[in-house]
Amino acid sequence: MIYGIGTDICDVRRIRASLDRHGERFAHKILSDAELVQWRARSARWPERGVRFLATRFSAKEAFSKAIGLGMRMPMSWRLCEVGKLPSGKPTLVLHGGLKDWFEARSLTAHVSVTDETDYAASFCVVETN
Repeated sequence: MIYGIGTDICDVRRIRASLDRHGERFAHKILSDAELVQWRARSARWPERGVRFLATRFSAKEAFSKAIGLGMRMPMSWRLCEVGKLPSGKPTLVLHGGLKDWFEARSLTAHVSVTDETDYAASFCVVETN
């Protein structure tokens, strides 16, 4: 049964402006430690790819927060929600700490899709009860 559905569209230009204004501190606020490693590697090779990576993660976490009905209040936080990928390339959510405990206590499962195109990143998340 569906517990919640969330969607988000993010203006990549807004993310770029935040990075220009706040530098790595902005990325550190949004990304988990594992995501930060990926973001730095992508940014070093091609800065625009790093911006889009950050925008898709921002969007996916917003969509997830809407699907679980918490918005950005505890136990939901940017860094406790990580967007990973399966060997097939399918995106998946990896939760940590109190958010993981909260999610598992409710026997929930999440499905997420992310995309980006020039100026926008978009995400869709469905959370189900097991």
